[in-house]
Order: sequence, then structure tokens, then C-alpha cells
Amino acid sequence: MTADDIVIYHNPNCGTSRNVLAAIRASGREPEVVEYLKVGWTGPQLKSLLKAMGKSARDILRVRGTSAEARGLLTAGEEAIIEAMIGEPILVERPIVVTSKGAALCRPAERLKDLL
Repeated sequence: MTADDIVIYHNPNCGTSRNVLAAIRASGREPEVVEYLKVGWTGPQLKSLLKAMGKSARDILRVRGTSAEARGLLTAGEEAIIEAMIGEPILVERPIVVTSKGAALCRPAERLKDLL
């Protein structure tokens, strides 16, 4: 990744995700936009993002508006949560931004500042 590369794992239906994308563009940079609900996730991809963020799968598990609680994911182990996220991409909180400075779940949107 070069100093100018930015990737945003984006959900266009999410206000925070739209705001973060707009802020990246306002900084004069055009990110690679990955609409993860369309393309999905892979296990290695999620594990790499988690490692880069220093987070667990539970840390980025989206509960609100998902089946996470009904599926028992609030008490599930790491691998079970990752497998659920692969099968149901909406279970991942958004947006996740990756730059040469690191990776972060940019919720709230102010977290983007540390990555630009």
C-alpha cells in the first residue's frame, strides 16, 4: 500500500459510511470503495483486517438491525463470528478504512482523522 492508497469497506445505505467516504474525498483523495454487502467477505480478508485494527471479531460485530443476537453471536467464539460474517456480510460494522497509517472502524466518523 502506498501513502496515497485508501480503501473503504462501505455500505451506501449507512449515513456514517457515506459521511466517511465524503470526508475522504474532501481530503483530496479518491479511495477504493468496496461495497462489502455486494462482494462479501473471506476469512483471510476479515482476519487480516482484524489484525491490522488490533480488534476481535466481536469488536466489529454489528448487532443493531441484524440477526447477531438471535444467532447467539454475542457469546460465540471468534471463528463462529467470522464464519457468520462471511455468510451474512451485514454482521460487520461499517465503515472500515485502511490507509498506509493503519486500519480502523470509523464509527464514529471522527476516527478517520488518524488515518489521513
